[in-house]
Amino acid sequence: MKPLLSGMQDSDELQDIGRASIQIVHDLKNQLNGLKLYATFLRKRLEKNDRPSDEQETINKLIAGLERAAEDLSMIVRYSRPLEIKKQAGVDIQKIMRNVCASLSGTKNSTGSLLGPVSIDGEAESLVGKFDSTLLADAFRAISVGALKLNRNNPTDQGIVIRFSKPAEETIVIEWAGLARLDHDPFRSFIGSDEIRMSLAAKILEAHGGTAIYDDNVLRVTLPLAA
Repeated sequence: MKPLLSGMQDSDELQDIGRASIQIVHDLKNQLNGLKLYATFLRKRLEKNDRPSDEQETINKLIAGLERAAEDLSMIVRYSRPLEIKKQAGVDIQKIMRNVCASLSGTKNSTGSLLGPVSIDGEAESLVGKFDSTLLADAFRAISVGALKLNRNNPTDQGIVIRFSKPAEETIVIEWAGLARLDHDPFRSFIGSDEIRMSLAAKILEAHGGTAIYDDNVLRVTLPLAA
């Protein structure tokens, strides 16, 4: 049996494993990109030869799957690296969220079906602060898409409703309501790529001094407005 390592040895070994894992992920992504290149070439051949639509649909699904796998690998690498937060003053949280919702409207997943409705309930007072708008947009999108996908099997699904509130002078609360009951906290879970994206979103929010929790069928984000 391998002897237990000291704390320092254990830390060094974990860092070595982490670096090796990132290199493996890079190699896998390169292989996927190669497969996508060949699949794209095959699709062009099918289009030129006027092949049956089901064959073209199959190759399109293959390419979409390869793209998703490459995106998942990129996301894992991103999660493993320290975040670089570039805050700017005057960032409007509601505007970011509305842009995210607009981009999701009518979005289709790989099967061709709509992800589902997502809407913002009402207007809150000014929610402007000092944030990294790009990273927050990524986080809000990951949470919104994750909420929609986690809610796909909800028989009473009326869509996800996003609510803003300002319980204190320098605090923003954003809630994604309308979810079915979950048996896990998607912000603290790695059981699927959507959960890993939501865990990365939580990491982004925490880097802004905020929190992200799942509580009583609601995804709740708290952010400080203070610089």
